[in-house]
Amino acid sequence: MNFKKLALYGFFFIFLCVPFSYSQELQTSTFGNGLLNLIGKDSTWSAKVGARMQLLSISSWSKDDEGYGNPEQNFLVRRARLKFDGFVHSPKLQYKIEIGLSNRDVSGGSQFTRNTPRYILDAVVKWNFYQNFVLWFGQTKLPGNIERVISSANLQQVDRSLLNSRFNIDRDMGFQLRHHFILGKKMLVREKFAFSQGEGRNITEGNLGGHQYTTRLELLPFGKFASKGDYVGADLQREKTVKLMLGATYDINKDAVKTRSNMGSYMFNDVGLYQTDISTAFVDFMLKYNGFSFMGEYANRDADSPIALNSDGTETGDVVQVGNGLNLQTGYLFKNNWEVSGRFTNIHLNEAITGKEREQQYTLGVSKYMVGHKLKVQTDLSYLTLNNGVDELMWRLQMEVHL
Repeated sequence: MNFKKLALYGFFFIFLCVPFSYSQELQTSTFGNGLLNLIGKDSTWSAKVGARMQLLSISSWSKDDEGYGNPEQNFLVRRARLKFDGFVHSPKLQYKIEIGLSNRDVSGGSQFTRNTPRYILDAVVKWNFYQNFVLWFGQTKLPGNIERVISSANLQQVDRSLLNSRFNIDRDMGFQLRHHFILGKKMLVREKFAFSQGEGRNITEGNLGGHQYTTRLELLPFGKFASKGDYVGADLQREKTVKLMLGATYDINKDAVKTRSNMGSYMFNDVGLYQTDISTAFVDFMLKYNGFSFMGEYANRDADSPIALNSDGTETGDVVQVGNGLNLQTGYLFKNNWEVSGRFTNIHLNEAITGKEREQQYTLGVSKYMVGHKLKVQTDLSYLTLNNGVDELMWRLQMEVHL
């Protein structure tokens, strides 16, 4: 039985068992707060089951001597996911499981995943073992750039920026230690440390190179955002006072074997896999006030030896995608829950190494939030200057339903 069938059978099993079980209490919930909420009668466990999908249409036009032509169009289920979270034994021991079922969610199978689909997105346990210290263990997002950590369900525009696709450090398997404290009267300080395998998600054939080390520091000088709004696109809570988060991340992947740290393609040579140390740094911020939001990110990636070599010193053709990127994004939410947003992204890879030129993207977006991010329709129009010198227009329309 494959994992997809097992997940679906498990999902339906929960529904079939509920009416006949006396060991738990079933709680109804409002739209967007989970399909099913279970709490053990002895309060030693809980489980919330959720589901979400994104339905996406993309149209693009490339510019040639006669103007914009060569139209391409695609309709797809961008994301389709099941989520399970709750606690076991004590509210201080929480868990989260997220499973991806769409083509885009599970793509990327290889010999290192035993050529099987990568269904598992998150499988992590979080233990609040002492005061403000929380230890995480499992597979989940590393504490990287703010745009990546924001859930794809809570984005301000249809999808993340070019900066994220070129530089993010995504998910990995390992440990994370998180801590926070209050400095002075208001300032919230959050520290995050991660030790991970360094190969990305769902790798089953062992650690191919070294390990990955990530540290992040966040400062919130005016205190917490409402409803964790520092990691939510758009100011849906309409912050009554200015709220700001400043963040910085440094990541080092020792003996990395992929072109984008724990992402990208593997770098093979004549003796196996080419290895080099790859470092990635992010500086970012989120600002919100009364419906207005402004987010900025800067990313930089470098490597000790970015050009992959064979044992005799000849080049393999693979290179680490070293360079930097800037992303600026802003929006305003009207009282009728329509929002307009704009984004500028600039990518500058090291052309001497990567052979790629500068990329720029300008995006104008419009969103309608019916039930916040749980039920929304978003559209955006982008103008791109690609690394091959070709200009392109892209229009996207997407609907999100999050039960």
